[in-house]
Amino acid sequence: MSKTGPAHCASPAHCERRRSARIAGILLVLMIAALTALLLGVSRPAHAGTDCMPQIMPPGRIADSAATALTVAAALDETNAPVALVSRAGTDLSKHGLHYSHSGFAVRDHPDGRWTVVHLLNDCSSDGSGLYTQGLVNFFADDLVNQDARITWLQPDVAERLSQQLLALPGDALYTPHYNLIARPDSTRYQNSTSWVLEHIAAAIPPKANVRTRIQAYQLALGHGFQPGRIHIPYTKRIVGGLFAANLVFTDHSVATRLGSDYPVVTVRSILDWLQRSDIATHEREWRHGRSMTVPGPG
Repeated sequence: MSKTGPAHCASPAHCERRRSARIAGILLVLMIAALTALLLGVSRPAHAGTDCMPQIMPPGRIADSAATALTVAAALDETNAPVALVSRAGTDLSKHGLHYSHSGFAVRDHPDGRWTVVHLLNDCSSDGSGLYTQGLVNFFADDLVNQDARITWLQPDVAERLSQQLLALPGDALYTPHYNLIARPDSTRYQNSTSWVLEHIAAAIPPKANVRTRIQAYQLALGHGFQPGRIHIPYTKRIVGGLFAANLVFTDHSVATRLGSDYPVVTVRSILDWLQRSDIATHEREWRHGRSMTVPGPG
């Protein structure tokens, strides 16, 4: 088998036709991505823990994001659920044994679009956060590690109450604007994206409970069997390695935890495991490396 070399044009006119075809192909990809973004409700841009430097997204990445968005939207449309949890791989957490780094709620028929993701995002690597709405294309175009995606559907009564909570935003008693990437699970001073997700699901579980505070929501999650994950950050790496950032607050944890280097945090995996273990989740769909998984893998 010989190696195929570069193809040559038979004539200048042939070259021009080939260049025109390539340009037309690129434009078609961009048009499809733009149309998909419009149909799936793109909202204002958001930056998940980045420095917010302007970036030009290559056409291929736009096309990949649009393809993932279409796949997820089609799966969401197959059920009558008003909301579902959607997870993505925004940061490479493989060194901690984790796959997904971020989750948000895909809300049906939100004022911003047919399927709109409502989630908490860190504002440009600062110590603050905001509640954002994004279309599915933007959600899967936010400088991700890959295009893997997972949908988790919740019990109908939980989903209905959760949908009402999310449609009532921006008024949100379960939101703290002070962001910490490794926020202690029961912290009332700091919050991260996954803590926000956990507390809103927990607040939607009890039929008549009047959850007014974050600590009440977290206690409800614990009462239903939630167990936080643990992230190992060696003391020497934290001190000598210069792990200092506005969105990373180690002092939110006890001295004993800091010396022991195992930090309890709410991870996407701990949420997914809890939802399955407690039967709050009804079913899931997952796509990895562009393929639908028969059985979802570890979160």
